[in-house]
Amino acid sequence: MDVGGGNAATLEHDLVTQLLLSRGVPPEDLERHRNPSLRAFLPDPSAFRDMDAAAERLAQAVLTGEQVTIYGDYDVDGATSAALLVRLLRDLGQPSRYYIPDRLLEGYGPSGEALVRLAEEGSSLIVTVDCGAMAYEALEMAHGAGVDVVVVDHHKCAAVLPRAMALVNPNRLDESDLGAAHGHLAAVGVAFLLAVALVRTLRAQDFFKGRAEPDLFSLLDLVALGTVADVAALHGLNRALVAQGLKVMARRENIGMAALIDASRLSRAPTCSDLGFALGPRINAGGRVGESTLGVRLLTTEDPDEAKMIAAQLSALNEERRAIEAAVQEAAEAQLAAQHNRAVICLAGRGWHPGVIGIVAGRIKEKTGKPTLVIALDEAGNGKGSGRSIAGVDLGAAIIAARAAGLLVAGGGHAMAAGLTIAPDQLDALADWLDERLGASVTAAMANQAVLLDLALAPRGLAPALVEAMETAGPFGMGWPGPRIAVGPLRLVKADLVGTDHVRLIVRGDDGSSFKAIAFRAATTDLGQALLHRSRDRRLWLAGRAKIDDWSSRPQAELHVEDAAWLD
Repeated sequence: MDVGGGNAATLEHDLVTQLLLSRGVPPEDLERHRNPSLRAFLPDPSAFRDMDAAAERLAQAVLTGEQVTIYGDYDVDGATSAALLVRLLRDLGQPSRYYIPDRLLEGYGPSGEALVRLAEEGSSLIVTVDCGAMAYEALEMAHGAGVDVVVVDHHKCAAVLPRAMALVNPNRLDESDLGAAHGHLAAVGVAFLLAVALVRTLRAQDFFKGRAEPDLFSLLDLVALGTVADVAALHGLNRALVAQGLKVMARRENIGMAALIDASRLSRAPTCSDLGFALGPRINAGGRVGESTLGVRLLTTEDPDEAKMIAAQLSALNEERRAIEAAVQEAAEAQLAAQHNRAVICLAGRGWHPGVIGIVAGRIKEKTGKPTLVIALDEAGNGKGSGRSIAGVDLGAAIIAARAAGLLVAGGGHAMAAGLTIAPDQLDALADWLDERLGASVTAAMANQAVLLDLALAPRGLAPALVEAMETAGPFGMGWPGPRIAVGPLRLVKADLVGTDHVRLIVRGDDGSSFKAIAFRAATTDLGQALLHRSRDRRLWLAGRAKIDDWSSRPQAELHVEDAAWLD
């Protein structure tokens, strides 16, 4: 394949056009999606319910010097949302406090006791980020204590909203059409829209006469990290936020973010994949198995030495999290045999660490292809659960309905992920109820599962220039899948295990070319076993994602395998 000079530009343009069209972009809208910018995709924040009220209240706090506390969640979306508002208020000359609850001691969401305590300590305005949409009791307590609360969230809402001075959430049931069209935003995306609205409100009040406006664009690295780590759908505005945020991240202007990149051992500018698999897990580790405030501290510090120390601490906690996760996953998988008839996998165990159950749920969901709940039981049998779903099955809505049905103490989430608190005598009832409610949608979703291909190649066609051309249609992620290609016909030259359960391959085509491939976490799957044990003389096609292996001095294209088909 000749991809030199002008031909490379033509290849890139044609490939990107086809990738955009296959992802549903209308022909007349190709240019806007080819280079996603904020100018092209950013909506008017005032279109969202309560956005203007939230911006006015925050502006009042800035103008009068009130004490403001940002109350975040302990995951990456919560940490980046909190850090974004803390940094913005600091740039506006309004230093603010932040509060991140302890996952084990306080659980998810605003605690009424904590909100009252913050009010007693002088905060007249509390902004909750990535939580609060279902915090009825806590917000009533805050109201009783005389403190204003602005909720910035993206989780599913019920018909009746909790009491708040303003509740900004594109997933409100009474949201405007334009606002509801942005229901795929992570909380950090909603927080960024609030930042835009706040600066606009202050501008209208002549706040910036004699002082520079804050650079909102510089906050997009936080938006990109939170959006990708929360597995938000990367289409529309989210794709623009992440595309531009990666550019900001490459500039390394945020001292804490730069330290995080260094701790992740990245010697190049981070990619979308790095946010999900290298940077995000380190921030998450603080909330899962360590100190919940570490992520916000890192992303807001202006001290390089402190940033380096926190980043190293988060990396160590991430290694500890991996060990804990492996033990819980092994115990959870031991229960799978009894779940084969379930539409929704429900696993529970005493002593399981609540900080890793969401990750384990995601792993088992990938292995079984079914929505999965993993529940950690305390000594009294009470459970804290986390769930991950599959495309086409709205787990968050089901969990909210289960709470309304009296099956849960607490619960909420969004389509692809949910959390819950459950009494010990309701575990079996919940599992039966979820099967009844979601069985049909799970069956339909699984029946529609297929390996959809963007391109079929001869082996010699898998080249770095092709991969680089396809990557220009990114960033890729949930809702905007990376290109999946099929390569063949091939013969296996070598197949072995690497790490604990990855299958590494070297394959050769009939055209004489060869390349490396790897099937991650596939050793015990049907695919992995077939690759390891079938005859090397049989020809096959491999399907998966093409990537650049840049570990060697000369970058090579490789394939991350998702499926295989033997020809004979």
